[in-house]
Amino acid sequence: MQHVRGRALPALIAIAALVLAALPSEQISAQGDARSRHATIPTPIPTPSFASVPTVAPGYRAPEAEPSSPGIIGVTQNPFVGISLQDAVGMALVKNPELAISASNIRIARYRVVQAKGNFDAQLRVEPSSNFSVTPPENLFFAGPGTFGYGYTCQPRFVGPPYPCATNGPGNIIQHQYSFASGVSGQTVNGLSWGAGITQTRTYNNVIINTYSPYYQATLNLSVTQPLLKNAGMNPIKHQLKLAMIGADSDEAQALIDTSTTIAQVEDAYWDLVAAWRNVAIQEDALHEAVVQQQSVVRLVKHGAAAGITAIESETQVANFQANVFSALQTVSELQTQLKSLIAADSGDPLWSANLVPSSPPQQLPTAGALAEIVALAEQQRPEVRQVVDERRVADLDMVFAKNQALPQADVVVQYFSNGFAGILQPVPNFEVAGCLPAPTCPTPPPQSQGTMTQAFHNMWTGAYPAFNIAFVVNIPLENNTARGLKQIAGQEQDQAQLQRQGLDQRIESEARNVLQTYQSALSRLSSAGQARGAAESVYASEVRKFHNGESTTFLVLQRQVELAQARGAELEAQTDLNKAVVELQRVEGTILTDNGVNLKKLGSEALATATP
Repeated sequence: MQHVRGRALPALIAIAALVLAALPSEQISAQGDARSRHATIPTPIPTPSFASVPTVAPGYRAPEAEPSSPGIIGVTQNPFVGISLQDAVGMALVKNPELAISASNIRIARYRVVQAKGNFDAQLRVEPSSNFSVTPPENLFFAGPGTFGYGYTCQPRFVGPPYPCATNGPGNIIQHQYSFASGVSGQTVNGLSWGAGITQTRTYNNVIINTYSPYYQATLNLSVTQPLLKNAGMNPIKHQLKLAMIGADSDEAQALIDTSTTIAQVEDAYWDLVAAWRNVAIQEDALHEAVVQQQSVVRLVKHGAAAGITAIESETQVANFQANVFSALQTVSELQTQLKSLIAADSGDPLWSANLVPSSPPQQLPTAGALAEIVALAEQQRPEVRQVVDERRVADLDMVFAKNQALPQADVVVQYFSNGFAGILQPVPNFEVAGCLPAPTCPTPPPQSQGTMTQAFHNMWTGAYPAFNIAFVVNIPLENNTARGLKQIAGQEQDQAQLQRQGLDQRIESEARNVLQTYQSALSRLSSAGQARGAAESVYASEVRKFHNGESTTFLVLQRQVELAQARGAELEAQTDLNKAVVELQRVEGTILTDNGVNLKKLGSEALATATP
């Protein structure tokens, strides 16, 4: 009976709980009552629909593949070829094709300066000429000597046809002139134009009224034109020369920027290659330890001291570490290719077949200065600052030129001529002699005008027949839109140069903050990684001892191996990051160029030599 009561009591309790659950509960508020009155019956949860997936390569299994030789593609020189960081940087400076192009751009810019200076070169002019002409006589006086014959027809006084008759008549005019002109002219930087020339002429003319035939002329011409307002001090060709000089300086700064970037890339690739080779050593050490562990486990399994599955676990770990070794070698190959592309001249360079192994010790840690010191040093030595300053120089020069072109033109022109003349006297025609009567003879020209070219030159040098001219030329443009446009453009260039300088200052500040933080963080990470690696080595050694004493398992030993390899890799990564942080610190400060002894004259010299046909 008691047993029946013990069974009925739980049943009664369950029935009471169901009744209480079915009764309406006390309403807490009107809002709760409204919600209960408007409650809807929950809808069934929809069943998600999935797209049908086709069956692709059913039963696929990876094919059996033999491991390849652990070598580096394209490397034929063995044993390893050591290379120091200094040698790598030096080879990049003389062999890198991009730096050779930068050096070539410097030479091109300097040649542009030479070309711009050509506008101020003195111009030597030589102009010999010879002219010959025969023209019919226009009248009795302006004609050549006549001839006697039947070349003319006479008109009879009475009616009848014309008939040939002998008469004296005017002859053809024959002229032959030979001249030789030479001179030199040029312009100074400040706009003064000058010229000096000598022209000598020998003229033969058979016109009967000429006193001299032939006659000789020698003329000395000196001229100077000095601008007083527009083009005085600043003129278009001086403007081009100044722009070319600033452009050459800017191209040198760009070459330094390219060099700084290339050196940083070489040093980063070098330290990455150091880390890659050390990582290969770490993975090979881990593989060796895994092989030793596997051999130990196999012996235990053979003696029945361990389960057979532990040998398979060890074999799996050996395969994993072997894969890590091949992956590390692939990284070495990629980094060698990256470094060779920076320090080799072309694809035919023997360096490509070398198996490069870095030989330089880790970077000597510099003493990083305060943030303000790094920024101040960068403002002094970064070539980017020099380039931005050149941009402002260009804008200021354009503004000076624009203001000069807005001035009216006012030029002073001074000319001096010294004419030398001489000639051979001709017989005086009869009609002129008749005009000279009753005087006994006709007037004779001055003695210094009689002679050949020698006498003409004598008269020229002695200033026998001088001429002097001075003029003041004024030209005022009514609108001068050209100068107005030049001034507006120069104003925009000045604004841009100011914004570029502000942006560069901000970039230097940002880079200095980042590199200083990176450097300090790398130091701390390296210290922590070293401690972690030491602890991992101790833990792994302890775990191995416990395993040999039967107090640990293969799983724990393998786990400690993985942790040790990871700790060694983390320490290696921290050391590499620290080396690269030192490189970046030098680049930001601008000392990377001076520390590596950059010489622009030798930049890319070997690469250029290989490109010369």
